[in-house]
Amino acid sequence: MTKIDIVSGFLGAGKTTLIKKLLKEALADTKVVLIENEFGEIGIDGGFLKEAGIEIKEMNSGCICCSLVGDFGTSLREVLDTYAPERILIEPSGVGKLSDVMKAVQDAMTDRDVELNSAVAVVDACKCKMYLKNFGEFFVNQIEHAGTIVLSRTDKLNEEKLAVCVEMIREHNEKATIITTPWEALEGKDILETIEGAKDLEAELMKEVMAHHDEHEHHHHHHDHGPDCTCGCHAHEHHDHDHDEHEHHHGHEHDEHAHHHEHDEHAHHHCEHDEHEHDHGHDEHTHHHDHDGHHHHADEIFTSWGLETPAAYEKAEIKHILAELDKEEVYGIVLRAKGMVPASDGGWIYFDYVPEESNVRDGKPDVTGKFCVIGSKLNEDKLTELFKK
Repeated sequence: MTKIDIVSGFLGAGKTTLIKKLLKEALADTKVVLIENEFGEIGIDGGFLKEAGIEIKEMNSGCICCSLVGDFGTSLREVLDTYAPERILIEPSGVGKLSDVMKAVQDAMTDRDVELNSAVAVVDACKCKMYLKNFGEFFVNQIEHAGTIVLSRTDKLNEEKLAVCVEMIREHNEKATIITTPWEALEGKDILETIEGAKDLEAELMKEVMAHHDEHEHHHHHHDHGPDCTCGCHAHEHHDHDHDEHEHHHGHEHDEHAHHHEHDEHAHHHCEHDEHEHDHGHDEHTHHHDHDGHHHHADEIFTSWGLETPAAYEKAEIKHILAELDKEEVYGIVLRAKGMVPASDGGWIYFDYVPEESNVRDGKPDVTGKFCVIGSKLNEDKLTELFKK
């Protein structure tokens, strides 16, 4: 029996950091395969995670639910047949809907000896209010369908603001277990034990997902996207994916210096001040509470921009670039940026960005330098101008 665990979370919430913690502290002696579904033209997280010695099946597609519904089952079966893992961790795109992933897993489980062990949502406690306001449909979907909600960066909030965050989450999920203790204070084994304690709730949520899907299935048949796509989404022409799906089998030792610290102490802003700063307006492009019953898909709302480059950068240059991304009027609403590039001194620079917060650090060499930016209404010309040397 292979256990399947889904670790979802909005852009930059800390999914990768949590997965690394679980792998290192709870699953070190377990045969694990990670399946990652990215929104974007260039696979970045595969580069971060390969240092932990994890086998990665990268699936890059601008149309998230198409890749999940279309080829996810094939990928899952391929992983089961090739590696016969004890456990599969699935890290969906930050702008994916957890219900879509759960449905795809259920469909792929029909003829295999597997079980959905857990469905987790990682939530950045500092940005909960902002994401609810501006991207509610996607953010809420992850909260609603999780048996366990793991709050990240709670050490940056006072008790009162943390209570407000929990209250906002409870409005959308009354039953889930919510982990509020800072991760550094918890062992990965304790987190995994808590996650696995929510199995009964996850079974109940899965039934709801399947019932909801059956009820609305007729809606999907009204869209002409080819025989393999049942998601009803529209693949935009600017998503030109010439990066084939590929697998990596890595055996590198874990590099502490390349940790993906999305709640890192070196971030240049404390989140006490974040949540009231970002109201991106209430127009049809950014305010996505599903009041009208319309089911938006990620590629209708979010876009991604990517660049591969052999150019070397100074850390100061990367820090300047990330600071510039806060200028919404110039670059659009940048929700997430990440990448790895050669450093001028001969090393490599890894970086992360979420609104008003960034982390720049040393990392291991990769095959080439990569940038990836995800957001809404992105100005791709300006981003190219900013990043390219």
